[in-house]
Amino acid sequence: MTALGILLVLVLVLVVFGLLFRLQILTSIFSGSSARELGTSNRVNAVLMLVFLVVGGAAFAWSFGDNYDKMNPPIASVHGHATERMFWTTMIVIGLVFVLTQVLLFFYSYKYQHQDGRRAYFFPHNNKIEIIWTVIPAIVMAALVFAGWKEWSRITGPAPKDAVVLEVMGKQFNWLVRYPGRDMKLGVVNYRLIDATNEFGFDLSDKSGLDDFVPGEIHVPKGHPVLLKIRSRDVLHAVYMPHFRVQMYAVPGMPTKFWFTPTKTTDEMRAQLGNPKFNYELACNQICGRGHFAMKFTIVVDEPDDYVAWFSQQKSFSEQNPDVLASFKQKEEKLVVKEAAAAVATPATKASL
Repeated sequence: MTALGILLVLVLVLVVFGLLFRLQILTSIFSGSSARELGTSNRVNAVLMLVFLVVGGAAFAWSFGDNYDKMNPPIASVHGHATERMFWTTMIVIGLVFVLTQVLLFFYSYKYQHQDGRRAYFFPHNNKIEIIWTVIPAIVMAALVFAGWKEWSRITGPAPKDAVVLEVMGKQFNWLVRYPGRDMKLGVVNYRLIDATNEFGFDLSDKSGLDDFVPGEIHVPKGHPVLLKIRSRDVLHAVYMPHFRVQMYAVPGMPTKFWFTPTKTTDEMRAQLGNPKFNYELACNQICGRGHFAMKFTIVVDEPDDYVAWFSQQKSFSEQNPDVLASFKQKEEKLVVKEAAAAVATPATKASL
């Protein structure tokens, strides 16, 4: 309460000073003495504009160079190189425009500082200049957008038929991942069946889902396309795999997808970075709540043979949770008995009528 009172007092003091300053100006105008000498303050402010341009530009360049490696981890996917080229092409184009406009902005602030006896030139309109600064940016932006759309359509379009398929589901505050079993078909899930054990909502009445499994980490084979089927159970999340240059939103009620081909195994990347503890990572880079920081999931890129060996060792959700499967079987049996009873009762009902 004391802090609020002090804040209110400061605000009132600023208001009072503002009113006094305005009153002084009005008094000067009515007395005919509103003209005043600028002194050196205008010159100082103009010079400070140039100082800010130089110092700020140098600080920006240093910060960019110092954090370059953090912003650009090594690429470990086929499409990542095309995405990187597109990104840096865009950054170079808008970076040049940014630098040019900022230099002109601060330089003009210095060059055209107020001087007694000099008036600004009134320049109302020029068709040639209007056309130039409208058409050129439009062409450049259209080219960038077309290149981006072309690459985006490729990586979000149909995946190769032999792609490894897995589903990633985000929820507060962790990732759930499931693979199809040996039938290579993901089973049906139903949000009404979600509970503490069945977090995915497996509908085990669907035979395609009986061999689906939920691993503790993602494994994908090197040099083989991988299709991610993505969805969210609650709020907006983002599937972010920086080394693979993958980012796709997980949107409640709207499945999305993304496919990529990894090019470096986890061991190869560890050797390249000189870090034996390195792991690829799936993270959420959308602030989805208080536990957002915990949404990480390990990704392992294996040699194809190692991936096959890992895949063959996985146990399905139904095998790991026999109680859930037994419950589904009981429900199915009850449903069959109920349907049979209804079928028997129907002719008798018709006869009585």
